[in-house]
Amino acid sequence: MNVHVKADAVAERTLAIVAEMKRLEGPLLPILHALQEEFGYVPEAALPLVASELNLSRAEVHGVVTFYHEFRNHPAGRHTLRICRAEACQAMGGRDIAEHACDSLGVDWHETTPDGKVTLEPVYCLGLCSIAPAAQLDGELHGRLDKNTLSEIIREARR
Repeated sequence: MNVHVKADAVAERTLAIVAEMKRLEGPLLPILHALQEEFGYVPEAALPLVASELNLSRAEVHGVVTFYHEFRNHPAGRHTLRICRAEACQAMGGRDIAEHACDSLGVDWHETTPDGKVTLEPVYCLGLCSIAPAAQLDGELHGRLDKNTLSEIIREARR
């Protein structure tokens, strides 16, 4: 597809989403969520349009997108594996779990495996502190992880 056509499609859909939601109280977060749902990520080209339509600076919109770890600036893999990096998980062996995830997938944080199947992301608390270390695969929580259970989760994601 032509890059200009793609940019035009992003702009057209972005403006439609903003028009639908701009009358909400505090519309920025709902708009960003809708953009991510539409495209699988928040396209960089959408940010100036959102800023202009909401009478915000580009920096304000960019700051919100980069502050919340749920927003992506690039397409993710078919599955998302989040590894908890918070203190309780770190105290219970989370650093080894994280290294095992990176090594097993052959990627670093915020990267996607070459086959497009798994994106690896850090998260700073899944609320499973009592059964740390923890991870989340596509919204499904897993606690009391060790390298073997993490390997099983990764195998599931790679199918």
